[in-house]
Amino acid sequence: MEDTAVTTSGPTERVRKVLFSVLGGSVDASAVGPDTDLWESGLDSLLSVSLMVALEDEFDVEFPDEMLTRETFSSVRRISDGIATLVAE
Repeated sequence: MEDTAVTTSGPTERVRKVLFSVLGGSVDASAVGPDTDLWESGLDSLLSVSLMVALEDEFDVEFPDEMLTRETFSSVRRISDGIATLVAE
């Protein structure tokens, strides 16, 4: 299980960087942990699309339709896990 944490630590920081560039100053970065509900922190459907596009650019991946769910974009950890899956393919 520790191997997964090591594998996703790099993507997690990159996900956070992209997330806060999309959310701007509307969210306190120190208040967002790996499992913080991003929807409760200010993410909405329009911002989630911007986030998805920015993540696709950052990681050179494309989210398949089945991953375009509220759950996938619900936390930094879930996004990082999704990115790790896409990068591994």
